[in-house]
Amino acid sequence: MIRHNQRLIVVQFCLIVFLCLNLASCSEKQAKLTPLAHDALILAFGDSLTFGTGSHVQTESYPAVLQGLIGRKVINAGVPGEVSAQGLQRLKTTLQNLSPNLVILCHGANDLLRRLDISKTERNLAEMIELIQQQGADVVLLAVPQPNLLLTVPNFYPQLADYYQVPAELSIVAELERSPELKSDSIHPNASGYRQMAERIALLLQAHGAI
Repeated sequence: MIRHNQRLIVVQFCLIVFLCLNLASCSEKQAKLTPLAHDALILAFGDSLTFGTGSHVQTESYPAVLQGLIGRKVINAGVPGEVSAQGLQRLKTTLQNLSPNLVILCHGANDLLRRLDISKTERNLAEMIELIQQQGADVVLLAVPQPNLLLTVPNFYPQLADYYQVPAELSIVAELERSPELKSDSIHPNASGYRQMAERIALLLQAHGAI
């Protein structure tokens, strides 16, 4: 009986050590963001979810709310209806004109709604991330769900985040899409929804060292 208890203690100890080592490994791999100075510029780049479609005024869009939450300037570069191929073409000029310190990238929703080739959407987003990083800016990736019954997020979002080592918010848009009280129509959040989106992004920026 004593030997059995001793073996059990050893097994439990080994399990604790294993879990600690794994947690340390995950911590080391966690993407870090450069701390943002108070005069830093953040670019919110995307489609109607970034533009703020569904809110009554632009001050209710998530970039505007985020600016108030974190005390850094956030430029709203959202274009309603834009697909990722168009966003990729627009991004280079936008980066050159603004030279942001951080880009919050939320794209792909219109590709998914129009049932475009998902592999091309993934490649377009990958090129966007590479372009941003080449310009010396950090990236935060926001995932959007597929328009199916479960509103699942495509696998390429977490895969891109892992490959390029960028922080990603993978659930907030899907959560909003599942919450009728936080939407202005079948797709877009209302003011309360955009505020929750901004709050979640602010927490992500804080968790990864940007603020």
